[in-house]
Amino acid sequence: MTVWDRPEPPARPVPLDRERIVAAAVALADEGGLEAVSLRKVAARLNAGPMRLYGYISTKEELFDLMVDEVYAEILPEEQPGDWREALRTLAHRTRQAALRHEWLADLLGGRPSLGPNSVAVTEATLSALDGIADIDTVMRAVETVSAYFTGAIRREIANLRAERATGLSKHDWQRASGPHVTRMLATGRFPALAKAVYDGTDVDAETSFATGLDWVLDAVAAKLTPPSV
Repeated sequence: MTVWDRPEPPARPVPLDRERIVAAAVALADEGGLEAVSLRKVAARLNAGPMRLYGYISTKEELFDLMVDEVYAEILPEEQPGDWREALRTLAHRTRQAALRHEWLADLLGGRPSLGPNSVAVTEATLSALDGIADIDTVMRAVETVSAYFTGAIRREIANLRAERATGLSKHDWQRASGPHVTRMLATGRFPALAKAVYDGTDVDAETSFATGLDWVLDAVAAKLTPPSV
């Protein structure tokens, strides 16, 4: 039985329910990452005894499931996307925006499918936009391909943000600090392709890189969804 199937215990003197518990856990994670979340810390924030939380949530993993589903409410599109491409683009961008607000989400993306009501609603909205475009197996591979792209891109972006905070160096500060070492390596002539990328490539921001890569992936998916001309 999942956490969503179990009824909550009756109310007691200190008001407590899953909604309050999840809100407190999300706030803790927003402040200090998933490592800042424990049933004891959540209980302390709610001025409740830790054992009381076990009436609502059995494990920390269940709490994480509930937290993810809470954020999926932010990912759920406000309107049904007009076509499959817009549906997948919306899913990618709204997931990225949610992860930038809640960086810990990046650590939980890409695992087993979330089964909470908001997560299921997001999946339904996405699949509905692809209904009838191709057979269901092709549709599922299309969604998985786009999800694999934006999950990896989001994790990389969040990892870079965390590195900036840990070192105190922005991307450009780090590039300047690493410049002499990179210059010496490239001067050996052993890395001509990398040298071309470093000296001739255009530096773009994370949002532009994400959007460009997403469009390329969607172009590739479109080729699989479009029946070959006879």
